[in-house]
Amino acid sequence: MTAIKHTLQRDVFTPNDERVLCVVSVWKAGKKKKNSFLCAAVTTEWPVQVSVVKIKKVDRGDQFKKQATWLLRDLALVDGKDSTKETAEFDLHFDKAYKWVASNAAERNGFIACLWKLNHRYLHKKIDFLNVGESLLEVEASVESRNISPGEDEEPQEDYQELSTREETDVERLIEECDAAIANAEAFAEKLSRELQVLDGANIQWIIASEKQVVTLMDLLDEALGEVGHIESTLASYEDMLRSVKEQMDQVSHSNQLVQLTQANSRRLLQEVDYLVNQLNLSKGHETALTQGDLATSRGITACTAAAEALTQCMGVSLHPGHLKLRAIQEQQAKFDGLKQTFSKRLACHLNKMFIHQGNSVGSGGGAGELSLPKHHQHHRDLLPYADLLGWLKTTDSSMYSDLAKVYAQMLSKLYEKEIRNFLDTAKQRILTSSKEVFFIYFCTRAAVQVGAGRYTGSSSSLNKLGVNTLSGLPGTPGGSRTLATSPLSDVGTVLASHQDATERSAFDKVFEQVLAELEPVCLAEQDFLCKFFNLQVLTTEVLHSVKLSTCLRVDAEILQRLMAEVFGAVEMELASLITTGDRLDGLNSLYMLVNMSHHVLTAQKADSTSFLSTTLGNVLVLIKRNFDRHISGMERQMDEAKVPKKGKAGILSFVTAFEEFAGLAEAIFRNASRRGELDKAYSKLIAAIFVALEKAALESPKTPKDVVLMENYHHLFATLSRLKIGCLENERRDAKHEYADHLHAYVISSLGQPLPKLNEFFEGVEVRVAQGVKEDEVGYQLAFSKQELRKVLREYPGKEVKKGLENLYRKVEKHFCEEENLLQVVWRSLQEEFIRQYKHFEELIARCYPGSGICMEFTINDMLEYFSSIAQSH
Repeated sequence: MTAIKHTLQRDVFTPNDERVLCVVSVWKAGKKKKNSFLCAAVTTEWPVQVSVVKIKKVDRGDQFKKQATWLLRDLALVDGKDSTKETAEFDLHFDKAYKWVASNAAERNGFIACLWKLNHRYLHKKIDFLNVGESLLEVEASVESRNISPGEDEEPQEDYQELSTREETDVERLIEECDAAIANAEAFAEKLSRELQVLDGANIQWIIASEKQVVTLMDLLDEALGEVGHIESTLASYEDMLRSVKEQMDQVSHSNQLVQLTQANSRRLLQEVDYLVNQLNLSKGHETALTQGDLATSRGITACTAAAEALTQCMGVSLHPGHLKLRAIQEQQAKFDGLKQTFSKRLACHLNKMFIHQGNSVGSGGGAGELSLPKHHQHHRDLLPYADLLGWLKTTDSSMYSDLAKVYAQMLSKLYEKEIRNFLDTAKQRILTSSKEVFFIYFCTRAAVQVGAGRYTGSSSSLNKLGVNTLSGLPGTPGGSRTLATSPLSDVGTVLASHQDATERSAFDKVFEQVLAELEPVCLAEQDFLCKFFNLQVLTTEVLHSVKLSTCLRVDAEILQRLMAEVFGAVEMELASLITTGDRLDGLNSLYMLVNMSHHVLTAQKADSTSFLSTTLGNVLVLIKRNFDRHISGMERQMDEAKVPKKGKAGILSFVTAFEEFAGLAEAIFRNASRRGELDKAYSKLIAAIFVALEKAALESPKTPKDVVLMENYHHLFATLSRLKIGCLENERRDAKHEYADHLHAYVISSLGQPLPKLNEFFEGVEVRVAQGVKEDEVGYQLAFSKQELRKVLREYPGKEVKKGLENLYRKVEKHFCEEENLLQVVWRSLQEEFIRQYKHFEELIARCYPGSGICMEFTINDMLEYFSSIAQSH
């Protein structure tokens, strides 16, 4: 092991300025035996670093390299496994437990003892040694002899001291004089001893000779001590004299301090008196303004405002607790409190009268029959001069301020409720009047058409002769319905019915937009007035991003919301009534209301998302969305309950046409709208309901084939979606096109069938024989499929018979399709293509199975094209 240690020191540790102290050959416990070395090493530089290094032998030869290194200070535990008997196993706990097996117990014990000594010599912490014999746990004797405590770092000792120049010279001379001393050390030592004795004797004689000088020195010292005593007594007398002077000066200084303190107190007292007099003095003019000032004139309001501010300053003066004990101060404060209460009551009484007067009056504008809200600019101008006084009252008497706010809200709410109700009643009347006028024109036109047709006799001006009450059939009136507008009429009546709906909706949209345009500025003007008049500091949305909302501002915002809710308590209810009226007139009015209200809500939210207007319009928008959803649900229900006409052609079903009208109207309304999420959701619901209803209606169709019903309606739906270009229905548009194509193909196949049945049957047999393994050119040798049989079958289908069959097919197909969708020619062309495909298939079979026979059908493709073309042109 000594050779290994030397090799490791030379090859591994010396290049790194380290010194290896002990080495043990080990391998990992429980694994395949692969020898490596654990070494305890220290650095050669100060401070010393101690580490445990794992060394392994390189496969290329007798070379070693470090595999792992741990610092000794990271070692937490050394486990010797067993302290009573010899064992080669031990564990080292660093970041984890490493289990080792040494080559023998002696090496293991030496390594553990080395770790013990290094721990006590270099580390400030104690490593736990578990299951290790006491004989191993000993500290080096050198450490104990030098009284180096365990864990204390040993400092390097400097024992060598360099000789001075004189000492070097003396040593050299001594050596030159005693060259023989090198050979005879004892003689040299004796000579040095003799010379030392001579020098000691000389030193003693010199000391004895200097005794007289020492005695003289002692006498001089005694004289000096006497002089020192004399000086000390003189200094003591001087000190007594200075002490008496100091006492006198202290008395003078104390007197001066008392004089200065008295003067300072006098000045301070004068300053305090001046401060109190100046700060707590309210002029006679201000007192008169507070007690008798005229609150009805602008000059009086200005004087009262200045007096109230002066009173606030006097009452807000910062006073020392000692000031409050002065009787004059107490009397002055009582006087201020009395003035405050007196003026507060006068101000509250005056403003209450103004609130009551304004609550019983009307605003400017908004005459009878006009669709406009009265403006309150004059009322606001009359009250705004009192804003500063309201601010003073808010600070000095919050309860009276709150009472004034309640009175204002109660009185103005009655006025606004009356004005808003009259305003919205006028709006409803405008809507109903417009509906009646349009209905009257439509009804008279219908009567004229019916009279002209001979259905009625007598004067057309007498509507009672028609047997119908014009108002009883009006949409939105009791007993009203839209049966009249949707009943079978002449073309003129149908156009007028459609015009009636569009005109009614347009009139309602204008009235509704005018209502919002009138209502918003009134609410905003009142909110602005309340903020100024009641001194409410409310942060806008922009300021909220940069300013932290304080408690005071939150309270002001709550007060403003409460006042606005009380003043305009009727707004939401009256708007809901107007919306209900519009929805009863026509469910599609909810589209106009949804667009308009969404725009106004978005505008209000941008200005202030927490304002009363934004909240109220948002609540109304929720009601509009509910009405809109209810209308969409009604359309879905109508689609589910739709029936195919029992007589005549199915044509385009009513709910498909209804969706087309709805989508066209919706796209026109939402053309410039910024938000159309609700409409896109409605589109998705309706188109899904249409797909389901089409399949259901097609199955219930009594006369028109299912494929025709689906083909025509899917084609109409595809054309509608392509024309309107609705982005959210792009997938449904493609699905409609795909369904149309599939049902067109299915109808063509089912309608055409087998136009040449015997020929079809013959060639089906040929294909069966070929599938059974008969070669194509040998099929003609089968008795049932010989050339003679084929010619016999072909003779049964001359061109004349084929054309006759196609004419019958055209008449059959023509009965299934409606004229409005114009799909008959498309279907006829598809039938032509399918017939030609079957013809070409027969020709291919003849060419493959009867080669060189010269057999062919009695009509050609050109003949078929001529048949199809002439039949289409003749109809």
